[in-house]
Parts: sequence; structure tokens; C-alpha cells
Amino acid sequence: MTLLLKNAKIIDSNSKHDGKSMDILIQNGIIEKIAKKIQAPPQTKIVKEKGLHISVGWMDIGTQVCDPGLEHREDLESVTQAAMAGGYTVLACFPNTSPTLHNKSQIQYIIKNTKGGMVDVFPIGAITKNCEGKDITEMYDMQSAGAVAFSDGAYPILDNGMMMRALQYVKPFDGVIINSPQDKMTSHSGMMHEGVMSTSLGMKGIPALSEELMLVRDIYLSEYTDSRLHVHNVSTAKGVRLIKEAKKKKLKVTASVAALNLIYTDDALQEFDSNLKVLPPLREEKDRKALIKGLQDGTIDCITTGHTPWHIEAKDLEFPYAEFGAIGLESTFGVLRKNLPLELSDIIEKISTAPRRVLGMNIPSITKGEPANLTLFQPDKKWIFNLSDIQSKSKNTPLLGEELQGKVLAVLHGVGYTES
Repeated sequence: MTLLLKNAKIIDSNSKHDGKSMDILIQNGIIEKIAKKIQAPPQTKIVKEKGLHISVGWMDIGTQVCDPGLEHREDLESVTQAAMAGGYTVLACFPNTSPTLHNKSQIQYIIKNTKGGMVDVFPIGAITKNCEGKDITEMYDMQSAGAVAFSDGAYPILDNGMMMRALQYVKPFDGVIINSPQDKMTSHSGMMHEGVMSTSLGMKGIPALSEELMLVRDIYLSEYTDSRLHVHNVSTAKGVRLIKEAKKKKLKVTASVAALNLIYTDDALQEFDSNLKVLPPLREEKDRKALIKGLQDGTIDCITTGHTPWHIEAKDLEFPYAEFGAIGLESTFGVLRKNLPLELSDIIEKISTAPRRVLGMNIPSITKGEPANLTLFQPDKKWIFNLSDIQSKSKNTPLLGEELQGKVLAVLHGVGYTES
């Protein structure tokens, strides 16, 4: 397939063409030429759109793919369709499936069933069997089979000794341990952030302390073991400060933040919208501002979609009984572009090259001779997010009917090209 992108503005700090509007010729999945004007060869598909921008294909860490075993919520086909619709060409998926991704054969299942597709799906292996926090898994075998990191995903590692052993286990092969900082002994059965709003709504709260206690422990253990820790989705102002202090000490600590925590606060829960019942919970305005500042100064490395699909019976309930989580692959860029006071290039960096850097993966570039792994988008186009825009099997999103800014046009990966 031969493709010519006309007058596309390149957003890629690793490319000498960064910030320039260029023609880009792609043949058989390889970037053949980048120039101001390129004459289209015969039988070439030409892409020419007003405001066309192009970047390295976007990546999400911690996607819940639900396959195997929970295909009524999501499967590998639907999650890749959702990813392409949202501009994502790479997913690093959490192990919370049934059975969990806790051995070599489960890792191979994900790789085998997504190989050669438009979206690369890289499995994150479980730290403990069945993500139960009791028995440690054979992480070396899973790493050899293709696991890119290790985590119990939606289930934080509560046992101090288990967390220490996991960090020690992956150190010889420079692996990454990902943990969601939530001490469930202090969060109890909380439904939302503990504060004025939870009190006024009569809801059990999840205190900021539950995040901060586990963060302190994990950072200490990372320092003790000299091993790589990724903090998955920090949500509190003090949590940001703790990560900043760890980075000042040159510890091997990275962090992400979920898109919804950058946009909403717990004030949004006054209508008891169960689609805003997420983990980590929506915090206060001071926390939201600290998260944005953390992105701006580099304390927080990347942004995640928090994609957690649920069937309607799990979310269309009274708020206390609904499950935690919302889908996000199709809408994350549009909601970030509309609401975040960040430069476009900074937003793109946080959803494209930064997640790859966190996991130590190869970072592609928009350069002649490089394989094409690209997202095409119009950063200023406004659009309404409707049900027809959702490719996921699940529809649990608080953004339906919202006007977003920044529309994905297509993804290009290898010889494949799919328009959104």
C-alpha cells in the first residue's frame, strides 16, 4: 500500500521535522520520503485534511482488555477497535482476566491473538497468582515470553514482603513493577474521595492517606532494592510531592495519572453518576491542580486512559453498588485537548513516547526509513462524543453527549491504515 500524507504537521520531538508541515510518503509500511512537496506515485492513496497533524502512534498503560474469560465486557477484537478509534496503536494490558495473566501460556495467549494486528497489545504479567497477593509468580518465564512489566493491576500489593520480593525478583533483568497506590486497610469500603463532598452526600470516603501511605512504602522499597517502580495513576497533591522527592533522589520511580482525574473533581459526583465512580477516585481541586503541575514539571511521566469496561448490569446501579471504572480509549485525547492547559506537543508526548520510555520500549520516530507507527489527528476540531463513537463492548463513560476538542482521523501501523 502506498500512502501520501499532504501538508501534515509533525509532532515528534525525536524527529528533525518536529513542528514542520510536510508531505510524507509511506510505502509498504515504511516512511520513504519526507519533504515539503511530494508528487504522488501511481495508485497512491492521498490523505489531505485541513489542520492535519501526525505523531508517533499513541500508547496506553494499564488497559483492561478482559480477554480471556470476561469477553462480555471486552475482548481483544473490540479493545483494539476502541484503541484505533481513539488513536492508540499500542496497549500494555493489565493481567485482570479470567484466568489471570499469571504464567507463560497466558502471556503467549495475548501475544498470539494480537500478533500482526493494527494495535500491538503487550501483556503485563501478574505479580501474584490470580492477583490474590499470596503466591509470587514466575516472572522471569513471563518476561521471556513477552511480558513488558508486572503488576496485579486493579489489585494493589498490600503485603510489604511481597512487594519487596517482587522488586528484587525483576531487578536482574531490569523489569518494572507497577502498583496502584491504595492501602485498602485505610480506604475500607469507600465509594469516593473522603472530604467535604463525601460527607455532604453521606458516602463512605477513600482518604488521600490511603494513597500516600502505600506510596511512601513503595518508594522506600524501590530505594532499598534499587529496582524500577511505576506508580500507576497518582491522584493526590501529596502523592505528587512524594514522587517528586523520589525523583530528586534519582530513584528508579516513574508515575502516571488517569485522564479523568485531570478533568473532574469530587464535585462532579453530586448527581451520583456511577460512570464517575472510578479508581483512583476523583479528588479535590487542589489535587487536580497538583496533578497538572506534576505533568508540566515532569514529575508525572505519562497519562493513561483508565480504560475499564463494565457491562450495563455492573454500572447501571445506585452509586454505592456500582463497580469502579470507566472506558476511555475513544475519548481521552478529545477530553485532554479540550480541558488541559498544556501545549499540544506536551499532551502528545505524555500519550505517545513517554509511556514507551516508562516501560523501556523502543520509541519510533517520524523519520525517513523508519517503520510507520502513526496517529493522524486534527487537534482543534470540535465534535460531540456519541454512542456511535464507541467501539468498546461497554458503554460506561461519563462523557456521552459532551463536546470534545481534537479528533482522531486514522492510525497507520505497518502496512495497515484504518480511518476513525
